[in-house]
Amino acid sequence: MYTGTPQGNIVALSDKIVAALDGFVREPDSRNVEYTTAPLCCYDRLLCALVRPRRQLRQYLKSLGNYTLIPGSTLSLGQSDRFYRSDPHNPYHNYIEQTYGTNVVTASVHLNVGISDPELLMRACRLIRVEAPLYLALSASSPFLDGQPTGYHSTRWQVFPQTPSHVPLFESHSHFINWTQEQLKRGTMRNVRHLWSSVRPNGNRRPYDLNRLELRICDLVSDPIALLSVMALLEARLTQLLEEPALDPLETSKLPASGLSDDLIALTDANEAAVAKSSLNAQLRHWQDGRKISARDWIEEIYQEVWPVAKKQGFSCFLSPLKKILREGNKAQQWLQLQAIGLDSHQILIQEIQAMAEQEQELEDKLCQLMVV
Repeated sequence: MYTGTPQGNIVALSDKIVAALDGFVREPDSRNVEYTTAPLCCYDRLLCALVRPRRQLRQYLKSLGNYTLIPGSTLSLGQSDRFYRSDPHNPYHNYIEQTYGTNVVTASVHLNVGISDPELLMRACRLIRVEAPLYLALSASSPFLDGQPTGYHSTRWQVFPQTPSHVPLFESHSHFINWTQEQLKRGTMRNVRHLWSSVRPNGNRRPYDLNRLELRICDLVSDPIALLSVMALLEARLTQLLEEPALDPLETSKLPASGLSDDLIALTDANEAAVAKSSLNAQLRHWQDGRKISARDWIEEIYQEVWPVAKKQGFSCFLSPLKKILREGNKAQQWLQLQAIGLDSHQILIQEIQAMAEQEQELEDKLCQLMVV
């Protein structure tokens, strides 16, 4: 996430943060900083694992001056024309700046789910890849860039350089290994980390030793309750897949069988573009049969399917806040509604910065203080 002033101006502070605090790592541009939660199974503990590092970071930012955390996934109020290098001597960072510029200077959230069997992991990646636009629809939070509305609900996903340009649905672990080796040979990937797609298999020694699915499409969800509801949807859907292997798109899609994988990718790419534009209001095509359906209705369908799964597993209470997002809109939609009644992007961001800090304080005081972690 970004750091900056209570007025919404983003300030490059990651060098200081990473040097002073454990658990934070730098990105190529020093205006944002990353932290990772432990792989927890309990949602109560995960909630506090999300909030506590932010509280720690806020305390440190206060020691530097009047600084805070900035919501949103793009450089909402300005400075998208300049790169602030966090590590000027890093050759990979140099490549990123020269190749992509500030299109990569975004804030987001990556959701990881542990799956140890590599073939199950590939099946999971296939399903979540074709449904990834739905998670972007729930999380969109970047309607502004340089102080102006862009016409997109997720400007971040509209500009982010998905690399390589074509990533197939991996039919097996060996397919993923061979494909990765080929990309490295061609130079379309600079290293095994240089796979920037909506979903990717991840692990300790990619592409060979894999242990998790990583969903990378989501904009930054600054509300921890909302974020956990998105996580709960992902976990419930994957649990459902384990029980119903026929959810695999390569097995059950009724799209034309010839070139099925490429057809599914083309359909998914179009869905991602539509959601980047209109999020929950986007009109999409379903991977099962190509029928037209709105993102909101599709999410509602899946919600009804996975609710019993989440209830059986004991985390349905963390899934239920999803209904509020469907009802009230994601953060981008809420901000655009405020703009429609006369607030500018500056005023909206200032208001959101305050609300974000207050919510974290409330969660820390009411919930996390009671837990022994």
